[in-house]
Amino acid sequence: MTAPSNSQGIMKLIKCLSLLLCLSIISFVYAYSAEFNLSDLQGKDHKLSDYKGKWVVVNYWATWCAPCVAEIPELIAFREDQRGKDVVVLGINYEDASEQAVKKFLEDFDLNYPILLAEPEPDNALGEITGLPTTFIVSPDGEVVHKKSGLLDAAYLENTIAHYKLVLGKTSLQ
Repeated sequence: MTAPSNSQGIMKLIKCLSLLLCLSIISFVYAYSAEFNLSDLQGKDHKLSDYKGKWVVVNYWATWCAPCVAEIPELIAFREDQRGKDVVVLGINYEDASEQAVKKFLEDFDLNYPILLAEPEPDNALGEITGLPTTFIVSPDGEVVHKKSGLLDAAYLENTIAHYKLVLGKTSLQ
């Protein structure tokens, strides 16, 4: 067996770059504007448009969802790392639970981002939710540019937003 030639390595690199470009184009084409108006646990209303000019991480979760609960410390760490930058995190409790039950559940967490309340529906303003956790990333223009179903960590969020900043040419608006 012989080592791959230099041209084979270049072809692999070209294929990888082509795939990345296609994914970026698909993400850009499927970006769409969204809006919601939900109340947080303190009764304050939050509209997605209130955060125009910032990258918004919207995380749908539930108290009974083990991956959702495991993700909360990652969201807290990500939010802390992004403090003073052009990124906000919104948690949306997505279950038929009372406000009091959600508040009690969250007592053990030192949250640094708001938790909003929403009734579970298959389709919502940001897109279809087929499982929890589901996280959407919204650009400073108010367009949903990314959706991730399943557990994620702070590094994933940081890398994904950095990618879209490059692809869309959206840097900090501060």
